[in-house]
Amino acid sequence: MNQEFIRQTPLWADQWPIAYSVIQAIVILLVVVLVAALMSFIERRLLALWQDRYGPNRVGPGGMFQIVADMLKIMFKEDWTPKFADKLTFRLAPAVAMATAVLSFMVIPVSPMLGVADMSIGLLFFMAMAGIAVYAVLFGGWASNNKYSLLGGLRSAAQTISYEVFLGISLMGVVAIAGSFNLREIVEAQRDMWFIIPQFLGFLIFVVAGVAVTHRHPFDQPEAEQELAEGYHVEYGGMKWGMFFVAEYVNVVLISALIVTLFFGGWLAPFNLEIPFVPPVFWFIIKTAFFVMMFVLARGSLMRPRYDQVMNFGWKVCLPLALVNLLVTGAVILMNQA
Repeated sequence: MNQEFIRQTPLWADQWPIAYSVIQAIVILLVVVLVAALMSFIERRLLALWQDRYGPNRVGPGGMFQIVADMLKIMFKEDWTPKFADKLTFRLAPAVAMATAVLSFMVIPVSPMLGVADMSIGLLFFMAMAGIAVYAVLFGGWASNNKYSLLGGLRSAAQTISYEVFLGISLMGVVAIAGSFNLREIVEAQRDMWFIIPQFLGFLIFVVAGVAVTHRHPFDQPEAEQELAEGYHVEYGGMKWGMFFVAEYVNVVLISALIVTLFFGGWLAPFNLEIPFVPPVFWFIIKTAFFVMMFVLARGSLMRPRYDQVMNFGWKVCLPLALVNLLVTGAVILMNQA
């Protein structure tokens, strides 16, 4: 890879480092939110293509402006709060969901020179934000004063807390091999070999746990419309519902970006290819887009299991496999050191 291109930075970045960091943060976070909003249109078009139907095709050429119509509709809908709801908590829940999803992107290195925060505890920060995100759904379910919302909130809390355990354990193999919680150092440790090869089992567990934590199909039991009438956000409308909606897609992009960063070399080109004029961020975007499409494909092709089956699968299958992966990884590292 062209190392001179990778290390290129603007001349004014050294003179005003704080301003440069702030601009990077604003640009990356705005792009993330816009991509998450566009994903609603992309998902509907992909599902329509795979299911042999038209999908959105009325607003603009090929339905291109459907997302604009949806945004205008949400903005002008009544911002209603139920009479018997806990108003402060009811309003706080969507803000917590959106804030934790966006803040988690602070630690994702998009390229060698592009990233919001280069934290030595990047993975721990991500796990902390994932833990706080549980409160958003729990607050929304409890504050709505609705039995379906409460059941959805309780389901979400139990499911998310459970699968966060497997999510964290599946990451420890990567941390052990790289010797760091810093995501940038983890990417650099994959120059010789992507971690998908030695950590394939950890990758599978991380993908399953990531889908469960984001409440995406087939693990969308907290908002199962056939059972709970949309679950924890059944009483939400307007921009409050829109914040939950966008936060879900931000989390999809986040998990996809983490899969790329932890197991597929981040911004590194496949097989250490050296292609002139191809920036490292290109490889990161292509890899992330692929896994975002896998999230959509899972929604269009997999059935939703029962809630008890989801919990049993987590504790009886994912947890033992995650522990085995960690033990084997530790044993191999000790043997290599010996």
